[in-house]
Amino acid sequence: MIWIWSGFIAFVLLLLALDLGVFHRKSHVIGVREALAWSAVWITMGLSFAIFVHFAYDAHWFGLGLGIDVVDGLANDGASAVGKYLTGYVVEKSLSVDNIFVIVMIFNFFAVPPIYQHRVLFWGIIGALVMRGAMIAVGAKLIHEFHWVLYIFAAFLIGTALKMLFMKETHSDPGQNGMVRLVRRMFPITEKFHGEHFMVRAGTAAACEAEFPGAAPTCDSVVEKARPGTRLLTPLALALVMVETTDLIFAVDSIPAIFAITGDPFLVFTSNVFAILGLRSLYFALAGAVTKFRYLKVSLALVLLVVGVKMLIAGWLKKVLGEHFNVMLLLVVLAILTVGVLASLLADRRDSKKS
Repeated sequence: MIWIWSGFIAFVLLLLALDLGVFHRKSHVIGVREALAWSAVWITMGLSFAIFVHFAYDAHWFGLGLGIDVVDGLANDGASAVGKYLTGYVVEKSLSVDNIFVIVMIFNFFAVPPIYQHRVLFWGIIGALVMRGAMIAVGAKLIHEFHWVLYIFAAFLIGTALKMLFMKETHSDPGQNGMVRLVRRMFPITEKFHGEHFMVRAGTAAACEAEFPGAAPTCDSVVEKARPGTRLLTPLALALVMVETTDLIFAVDSIPAIFAITGDPFLVFTSNVFAILGLRSLYFALAGAVTKFRYLKVSLALVLLVVGVKMLIAGWLKKVLGEHFNVMLLLVVLAILTVGVLASLLADRRDSKKS
């Protein structure tokens, strides 16, 4: 079993190395067309992985599918594993879209230049993968040892869904975030951006110009108050802290959501990873249009409500709908998201005609 985990993690690391070291080696502003192309690449890769899942679980490669899925009490064959993987992927992907709203606000607050946003998101996703991997490992252990934890997850999801449906949304000030305030107390901060660097050394403007050729405008008052040689965090680092903090908060919702679908750690982890890997390109594709999806929150709330209820009555659903009721859950989730997107686009078009 360790071989499949090692192989998948090595594959993901290879993709990330190619992404940053080859395709995005030089910082540049990512346009909508490029973002859509990369989104198509990541989505195709995520969906294509379902083919591997089908054959691996059908033939029990590396021991996959030999155990019982604690969520529905069934052993996962190729068809059921694919249904659960795709449902988890769609749910996690849709929840990551909600994360884009917050990232837009963070970048606007810190005035992060578009040319450096990809770098922040890249390292943000590295941190997200590590955090979610740890949370999935803990969650899988908990539900394996204590099945009743599933009902706590279900109650949490239903409560989150009701909160999203009925509570007014409030926009907090990123500058007042507890983690950002803690970082400000612990480290000296420069108010200037210094290229794509998260950390720089204090010094004279001449020294800064020598370290960052062509960055003279940003080297004015590098931080005269700091002792030369002192390490300073840049605003780009603060933006990264906020992105990581935000993903941790969103993971608290998304991890229980995926465990409502399956308790198989491999399906949980792989669906999460492929959903997160495409977040950067999806951000650049949708950042300018997030306000158009006014009913996205409602759709996501309904999705969380459905998977939460499903977790509570999984045994009854299995008896009524059969062993492959997870495929029906996938169709319901897709239908809810489709209706939400179409309703948002129609409402936006109607408003445009009125104006």
